[in-house]
Amino acid sequence: MNGHVLALSGGVGGAKLAAGLADVLAPGRLTVAVNTGDDFEHLGLTICPDIDSVLYTMAGLNDRQRGWGMANESWHMMEQLRRLGEEDWFNLGDRDLATHIARTWRLRAGSSLSQVTAHLATSLGIAQQIVPMSDNPVRTQVHTGNGWTDFQRWFVSEQCRPAVSEIRFAGTPGAVISPGLAEALAREDLAAIVICPSNPFLSVDPVLAVDGVREALMNRAVPCIAVSPLIGGRALKGPLSKLLAERDLRRGNIDIAQHYGALVDSIVIDRGDADDAPALREGGHAVTLAETLMRSAADQERLARDVLAAAGVEL
Repeated sequence: MNGHVLALSGGVGGAKLAAGLADVLAPGRLTVAVNTGDDFEHLGLTICPDIDSVLYTMAGLNDRQRGWGMANESWHMMEQLRRLGEEDWFNLGDRDLATHIARTWRLRAGSSLSQVTAHLATSLGIAQQIVPMSDNPVRTQVHTGNGWTDFQRWFVSEQCRPAVSEIRFAGTPGAVISPGLAEALAREDLAAIVICPSNPFLSVDPVLAVDGVREALMNRAVPCIAVSPLIGGRALKGPLSKLLAERDLRRGNIDIAQHYGALVDSIVIDRGDADDAPALREGGHAVTLAETLMRSAADQERLARDVLAAAGVEL
């Protein structure tokens, strides 16, 4: 079945699959709706980490070795900030800084986050559509022994050390679905929805918390397929494994599938986790085995093709 594909994405892992989908689908056949719960204000700038990861990866500008930010980065601005005694807990590269400056002044001039994101994508030569989940501020916060903390403080400054007992998304309910995400969900030619291999608790749940998104997915008329962010029961990067352990969730892909429940029809897992397939099928999900580790652009494209085939989408 030809048609449009909607992908829901967080940062690094989700961005890689989003880039693979963008490369194998014809221009205009993909909308990537990105988590903005990680967004925050820093040094007077509006920082959108997940949007930027998707932008940089789809534009081929991402730093694969470091796992975040832009390749061939320099850090002169951060060095000078330290000399001046300013906050330096969140690293901003010199090239990356240009993105934050461009976004911030356009937002202050009256553009919406959707409009700014579209401008940045076009400027970077990206042919597919990248949209925020909402133009309204949504902020992920975690509850630890120290009380409620903004996500970036816990994630970067505290390096995920404090145990998390609860997660909330400030601004929801009340956050209005972005025009681009609403349009993608309502398209007559929508063929599939893909949940990229992002953290379900911190990257996908914020998207689902936006007014109307969860309901739209529950009432979908097309396949919804999730790609597990786990390989061998572990997340390759980020705090997902820690969050699962703190919830006493130790069954890997089965816990991921149960978290999504009826929101997804099928789940893609790594070939090495084939032993999980029977339990996943018993839980009501179709299962596709694939090579889910994405070290290169070729890996991204290969996984994208497998995901689209599992969803019945023709290239």
